[in-house]
Amino acid sequence: MDQEWRVSVALVTGSGGLIGSEAARHFAGLGLDVVGIDNDMRRYFFGEDGSTAWSLDRLAAELGRAYTHHAVDIRDRDGLEQVFKKYGSDIAVVIHSAAQPSHDWAAKEPYTDFDVNAGGTLNVLENTRRHAIDAAFIHCSTNKVYGDRPNSLPLIELETRYELPEDHHWYDGITEDMSIDESLHSIFGASKVASDVMVQEYGRYFDMKTACFRGGTLTGPAHSAAELHGFLAYLMRCVMEGRTYNLFGYKGKMVRDAIHSRDVLTAFEAFFREPRSAQVYNLGGGRHSNTSHIEAFRIAEEITGRVAKINYVEQARTGDHQWYVSSMARFEEHYPNWKITYDVPMILREIYEANVDKWVPKA
Repeated sequence: MDQEWRVSVALVTGSGGLIGSEAARHFAGLGLDVVGIDNDMRRYFFGEDGSTAWSLDRLAAELGRAYTHHAVDIRDRDGLEQVFKKYGSDIAVVIHSAAQPSHDWAAKEPYTDFDVNAGGTLNVLENTRRHAIDAAFIHCSTNKVYGDRPNSLPLIELETRYELPEDHHWYDGITEDMSIDESLHSIFGASKVASDVMVQEYGRYFDMKTACFRGGTLTGPAHSAAELHGFLAYLMRCVMEGRTYNLFGYKGKMVRDAIHSRDVLTAFEAFFREPRSAQVYNLGGGRHSNTSHIEAFRIAEEITGRVAKINYVEQARTGDHQWYVSSMARFEEHYPNWKITYDVPMILREIYEANVDKWVPKA
């Protein structure tokens, strides 16, 4: 690695979250100083289950002087600017993972959702332009920018999942040319569309090195698993603790592709090393790593030796995807050395092993 990178700064918003904390560890491991921005809004969104306080404590302990924390709200333009001014052009990469991530929560407080997701992203972008315009800007977007468009696909109902016909052009995964128009997005999806488009625009208009990674199910043991966000981690937590899991609609056969946070970060590193301008990439497990809810419960039961408690709710969540598998073809074309390493059983086993002391009731 170039010596100049070793004294540079990786600025991570949402540094206590799943992707943010993994980003902090990953870029610290590359020799960068990590500056984290996180005010534990997940506690406000999801209660104690969703709090990132434990994650931030662990991050500080693990990384020591390589990590500097700022408890700043990304809606606070003045507070954010002070952080960017302090590090300025030393910032080599910005990983923007702070967000309000839930469909259901967004509908309760649309102002807060939009101010965090859209306004907060604009604040981070503009500060990057003013103080660190040469930095690679990595935005954690979402596949929800496509709204419920994937639900119009000609799905086939199988025993444990919905599936596309093998001759369909998106059988290997949905590509970035799926339209985001004329579909139901949910309030959350709309705020993420706004941030996604703004990140693209800063790349084109100001010639910045920006990328939107439209994530599917991003997961791993560092997830602060809560009912409204964190599908696989929360599912495993429910099975381990004996909690009842509320399963919403589609007979439990809805399909998600899942990508481990470490695979996400190797993708981010690839972009950081060879950045492009105004790029959009779907990001998920693709055909290598995907599952229906029914299949995930079976895997979790096998790993834990416990029976899942499920409360089936007929009504699906508004805007929820019935089937979504990402195509990574565009990213793999641009970065052919990147490879996915985890599949769903590996992910669930790691979540189990990382939390067995916390989530399994004492005998």
